[in-house]
Parts: sequence; structure tokens; C-alpha cells
Amino acid sequence: MKKIAILAALPAAALALSACGESPQEEAMESQADATEEAADNQADMIDDMADDATDETTEGTLEDKADAVEAAGEEKADAMEDQADQM
Repeated sequence: MKKIAILAALPAAALALSACGESPQEEAMESQADATEEAADNQADMIDDMADDATDETTEGTLEDKADAVEAAGEEKADAMEDQADQM
């Protein structure tokens, strides 16, 4: 049982150690990527709320599609920023 617990903890330990080697610039870029994704998620949530309040199905569908696109674009941008940070 102890071996299983130790083996289960190894990936987390490896991740923690790899994070220790990040430069301040890399950490800042990853933090900015997280903030970018969070902002896009918040904007998409607001658009979804507008869709919920729409008076017709066409408008609701259009707004839901826009919310999905905003969320996807934010995630894509954040991923690109994280990839750039990994290259530092």
C-alpha cells in the first residue's frame, strides 16, 4: 500500500520540482495566460447570460455561439502564451 501511495505522489513531486526551475519571466507569462483565459471565460459567461435573457431562439443561439467562440479564442490565446513561456 505504501508503494502505491509513493508512486501516486511521484508525478506531483516532479511537477512541483519542474515549477521551481521557472524563470520570473516564464512565471509572469503563465500568470498572464491564466488571466487572459479567465477574462475570456468571464466575457463568455456574460454573453451566455445575455443569451438566457434573449426574447427569441435565433438571438439566443447567436449569442451562445458567440460565447463559445470567445471562450475558445481565449483558451487558444492562453495556450499560445503558455507555449511561448515554455520556450523561455
